[in-house]
Amino acid sequence: MLIARSAQEAHLYMDLRACACGASGFDRQHRLEERDGALVSVYEGVCPACGTTRVFEFTLSDDRAPEPPAFGGAEPSRILDPGEFLWVADQVSTESGLRLLSAPLAEHRAIGAATAYAIAALEEVAKFLPEHADRVPEDRFTSRLGQELYAKDPTRFTRQDITAALELKRRIAAGTRQFGTQR
Repeated sequence: MLIARSAQEAHLYMDLRACACGASGFDRQHRLEERDGALVSVYEGVCPACGTTRVFEFTLSDDRAPEPPAFGGAEPSRILDPGEFLWVADQVSTESGLRLLSAPLAEHRAIGAATAYAIAALEEVAKFLPEHADRVPEDRFTSRLGQELYAKDPTRFTRQDITAALELKRRIAAGTRQFGTQR
């Protein structure tokens, strides 16, 4: 059974898992079931492309779920790898960056939520760094997407690169809050 640290992490896991037909995303219904004394979070829905019923089941970790946009506590994910989190941070950052370039200053604050999500995803990448290591170990990449990103540019998973990317995104987030309050 998949162990999610939060509903946010469970949703991201489902978003990154395409249907057998290749379509991604589906409208999901959620329910809780008790099994052997544990609560299981069940998500079910139909693939809009092929009509296949998709079902995902998660038990929640014993840790208290964090407030969104965070995905989990201090420990790294057991269901997503660092490459998947970096891919999400890149996608959201690119989209919100393009919106920042074209949006009036008054709308920058609204873009801040996407920036916060990208920061949360990048913070997850950092959790895969062993305490005294200078990079995320290659064996932490368990998904095809993560392995491809690592193979393409392993330097993106160094402590230095992750720290620099987080600092930049945090400065951007601070700027969106600042500009969003000006009239």
